[in-house]
Amino acid sequence: MQLKANGIAVEVEDMGPKDGPAILLVNGYTSQLINWPAPLLEGLVAEGFRVVRYDNRDVGLSQKFEGAPDPSVTLQDLLAGRTPDIPYVMGDMAADGIGVLNALGIDKAHVVGVSMGGMIVQLMAINHADRLSSMTSIMSSTGNPDVPRATPEAQKALNEPAPSQDRADVIVHTIKGRRTYESPAYRKTDAEYEQLIGEAFDRMFYPDGAMRQYCAIVADGNRVERLAKVTTPTLVIHGKDDNLVRVEGGIDTANSVPGARLELIEGMGHDLPDALCPRFIELIVGHARGSLASVAAD
Repeated sequence: MQLKANGIAVEVEDMGPKDGPAILLVNGYTSQLINWPAPLLEGLVAEGFRVVRYDNRDVGLSQKFEGAPDPSVTLQDLLAGRTPDIPYVMGDMAADGIGVLNALGIDKAHVVGVSMGGMIVQLMAINHADRLSSMTSIMSSTGNPDVPRATPEAQKALNEPAPSQDRADVIVHTIKGRRTYESPAYRKTDAEYEQLIGEAFDRMFYPDGAMRQYCAIVADGNRVERLAKVTTPTLVIHGKDDNLVRVEGGIDTANSVPGARLELIEGMGHDLPDALCPRFIELIVGHARGSLASVAAD
């Protein structure tokens, strides 16, 4: 369904009991809401949670923007102390998620973000703490320039465009890229990738939004000092074999947020394998219920 959130049109899906504690799922870079694995969604609903997911701005069925910013110029502006001239920043994307909660009449939620979505939920905890019951940051980082960067192969896979916008070319190119940073212990078959990537292509293929989202990531800079003031109960989940957002990024996130819990997973790369969904559910649900119990005790 389409909702008006933070002044823009946002595509939202709302699952589970409406009177259950809400979990807001926040997608990563160029990722659509359909990319969340079904076993994770079904497992969270089975545990009694109201699960809300949405397309970030500039992707999927949510509102699109204009402009072709240059990441190198954005970085130069940031380093020089200038405000980058870009269509939006990640603070706007965090406000979009809070706007979704407003539109649905949800006062507080457990927020769970993956990759760029982890950065967005970090900003929710920084800027909108009163709306969060807990925060879970998955395979994400802090923007700290001292954290090791992605491997060259993974960075190339993330940013290199397909040779054409033909559906078959996009699928083949995307599979090749995913292979560079997928979970080594939980590899998908080509047929599984073809189905997932094909579904996303058919729903909305919109490469124009990628650079605007990328510049928003660059422009937010280093969040370490801001995260030091976060009081939201925080869980950090990261794969030990992630070569896109290196495991040091998850460690830095946990070290930056007071009292954060860190869970490192063997064999996990930069994706959410179905086989690991029971573990993700256990961690997210345990964290959510623990934070609720803590509030009740206070």
